[in-house]
Amino acid sequence: MSEQHVESRPLEYQSEQGRLNILGFWIFLAAELALFATLFATYAVLFGRTAGAPESGELFEAKDTLIMTFLLLTSSFTCGIAIHEMRRGARNSLMTWLVITLILGFCFLGFEVNEFATYVQEGATLQSSAFWSGFFILAGTHGLHVTLGTVWMICLLIQLGQRGITKITSRKVFIIGSTFAAQTRQVYLDIVR
Repeated sequence: MSEQHVESRPLEYQSEQGRLNILGFWIFLAAELALFATLFATYAVLFGRTAGAPESGELFEAKDTLIMTFLLLTSSFTCGIAIHEMRRGARNSLMTWLVITLILGFCFLGFEVNEFATYVQEGATLQSSAFWSGFFILAGTHGLHVTLGTVWMICLLIQLGQRGITKITSRKVFIIGSTFAAQTRQVYLDIVR
């Protein structure tokens, strides 16, 4: 492959290792899609089967659901802008957009924790019914993913601060950007509520 052809690709694709890592990430995302599809199917089958525990309509708040959906969609958008800034070679702008994405992720997690605490106070727990078990496992798995994503993003921000935009850090930014974009699948759970 000619040097000129390699240079025309985005930085994260300019090495064989970078392309393989990104391919591996897409395979991982396919596995995650299967996991969440199974969790969503479980949730859908168990919907309304509360066995005397509070009904979902009694506890789910449309306002909170809309705010959480907005936070998820906005974080995907800001991560997309971060990738654009990375490809422009603008490290400070890249880091700014990643910090904004990180703040949105923390806000989402705050709403998620508050939501769980509220439901538990109202008598809806993992042990209350099959429906609530399905809900807490689905939403909790997503919350765990967001938590791990925020930790990963903090580590990436440290690397960007120390090393700048390199083939390795750009690949990591691209992968985490794709991860945050994939998190918008949570919107479907919010709509189902």
